[in-house]
Amino acid sequence: MDRREPQAVRITDARTSHSDDVRHRQLRYLYSMLLRTACFVGAVVTGSWVRWTLVAAAIFLPYIAVVLANAANRRTPEQAAGFNPTRGALGPGDDG
Repeated sequence: MDRREPQAVRITDARTSHSDDVRHRQLRYLYSMLLRTACFVGAVVTGSWVRWTLVAAAIFLPYIAVVLANAANRRTPEQAAGFNPTRGALGPGDDG
């Protein structure tokens, strides 16, 4: 009977933790809202077609920011190349 041992999974293949994922999404949303604020300020300061471009960006940025903030990290771990040590690969050590 062939006894199989479970393969160890590398820690680099693990998904990011929930708290790290939430923090990353909050920072993405914050940066988007800072960009929106900059668009509003730029629209007040500038004129002509640049003003209307900045206003349009400020109008559509909240939608884009919410979509990006709600996009959780859906990355699936790569196929882990498990570590399967061979029993007895190393010889007996010296006692002394």
